Amino acid sequence: MEILLEEFYKTDLHVEKYIQRKVFIDDRSYQISGITKSGKTRLVKNYLLSLKKSSYLYINCNDVRIESEKLNAALPSFCNINKIDTLVLDNYNPTIKFVNVSQLVITSEIPYNFDFLKPLTLYPLDYEEFLAYEHKYDSSALNHFFQLGGLASMHTVAPDERVIYLQNILQFALSEIEFDILCLCAKFMSQKLSAYTLYERLKSTRKISKDRLYASFALLAEKKYIHLLAKYQHTRATKKVYLCDTSLKSALSIEKNFAKLFENMVYLELLKSSAECYYEEGIDFYLPTNDEIILCKPFVDERRLFKKLESIEAFIFSYGITKITVITMNKEGNIAHPLSSVDIIPFDIWALGD
Repeated sequence: MEILLEEFYKTDLHVEKYIQRKVFIDDRSYQISGITKSGKTRLVKNYLLSLKKSSYLYINCNDVRIESEKLNAALPSFCNINKIDTLVLDNYNPTIKFVNVSQLVITSEIPYNFDFLKPLTLYPLDYEEFLAYEHKYDSSALNHFFQLGGLASMHTVAPDERVIYLQNILQFALSEIEFDILCLCAKFMSQKLSAYTLYERLKSTRKISKDRLYASFALLAEKKYIHLLAKYQHTRATKKVYLCDTSLKSALSIEKNFAKLFENMVYLELLKSSAECYYEEGIDFYLPTNDEIILCKPFVDERRLFKKLESIEAFIFSYGITKITVITMNKEGNIAHPLSSVDIIPFDIWALGD
C-alpha cells in the first residue's frame, strides 16, 4: 500500500478551466456533500493546487486498488514521514480511518455527522454560476439553462449524447431501486408525492418491500437527488417533490410540462438562497420570514393572474402577506392589489437579484 500512496503523492493534479463557485474552502477541515457531478472533486482539486505540492495528499477512495485495512495501517506513518498538512479523501469510504493532519477534507454524497468537520453542501450550478460557462449573456442564456441544467459537465457533452450520459451517471451513482424511484419522481416533478404512492406504482412492476422503498426514498432525499417541500403548518401533509436538477426531467421521463419544469427551477434558486419555504394550496411558495408569496407563471396573463389572486385572497389577508412575486419567462411589471405589492419579474432578473 505504501507504493500506491507514493503514486498518489507524486501524481500531479489537473483541473481544466476551473470556474469559481459561490462556495469555497479555506484552511479549515471540511466535509463536502453533494450529488454526483455537482463539482465536489473539482472544488477540492482547485483548492489543493493553491497549496505547496509536497504539503498535501489526495486520495480518491473509489480507486479499486485501495484495500481499506492496509491503507489504514500505512496512512498515518506515510503522512507523518512526508509532513502532510492537508489530506483529502474524495468519495469518502467510512471503512477508511482518519489520521492526524492539520487539515482534513472529505467528499461524499451522503452528509456524515462529524462535528470536527465543517459541513458544506455543493448543489449543481445556480443560474448565476451557469452564466459563467456561457460565451456571452443574451436572450439565449436562459434557454441554454433549461436545456443543460446545473451540471457543469453537460457543457462538454454533445447534444445527442446528453440524455444517455445523464442516465448512465445516475445509474452508476444510485442503486437500482433508487434509480427507479428517481424516474417516478421525474414524472411527478413539482407535484405532491408520497412514499406510499411510489410503493403502489412500483410494486406492480418489481418485487419490493414497503420498508425498503421507504428507506430508499428517504436516502434519495438525504443525498439531495430529490427535495421535499412541506405544506405550511401541516407537517403530516403530503410533500411536493422537486428534482435536484431540471435536466433530469427530460432524461428520465417523456412527459412534458413546462410549467412544472419552470416551478422546479424557481425552487432550486430558493433552495440555494436558504430561504425558509413552504407550499400552500394554490400557492407555489410561501416565505413566512419575508411575508411573501411566490407564484410561478412562465407565460402570465393579467386577467388570469387577477383571478388567481382572488382565489388566494383569504390566505393573503390571514397571514399578512405584504409582497407577491410573480416569476415569468420574460414579462415584467406590477399590478395594483389592495392588500399586497404585486411584482411581475422575469426569471433571469429575479435569479440574479439580491
